[in-house]
Amino acid sequence: MFGNNEFDKYLHAVMERGGYEARQDGSATIEAQHLLLAIAAQDGTAPQRLLAEAGLDAQAIRDALDREFEQSLAIAGVSITNLPEPSRYSTKAPSVGATGKLALERMTTTYPKRELRQANLLLGILQAEVGTVPRALTLAGANRVALVNQVHELLTD
Repeated sequence: MFGNNEFDKYLHAVMERGGYEARQDGSATIEAQHLLLAIAAQDGTAPQRLLAEAGLDAQAIRDALDREFEQSLAIAGVSITNLPEPSRYSTKAPSVGATGKLALERMTTTYPKRELRQANLLLGILQAEVGTVPRALTLAGANRVALVNQVHELLTD
């Protein structure tokens, strides 16, 4: 799946970190929010800098995702204080979940593989209009549409 060019190495690093983030959540799948956290953790990359400039470092994203989780549970009448801690000790590597696959699909259907750059993955995540990531970005005070426009500008530089 991963080659030796710069983009493939970046994607491999993001997928590895996304797997780590999924395990931290006790999730068997790598979802879009795990990929977003992984992108924010890739110091010195253009997507990481773009997120940081918008006030979205890894901790800010984690905090927003935690608030989104808590609010979603509250809507269903469940208090987060009644939940056990997630199990982080699975030896099985997480697979790519539905929202992770959608982000990857959006990334690969908008640009040919030979033209993919690091920001394309972030764009694929940010293009989701509904779900955990858009709700978390709203809770973080981020403007998802503005971020999408900034990523497009980054990709045309």
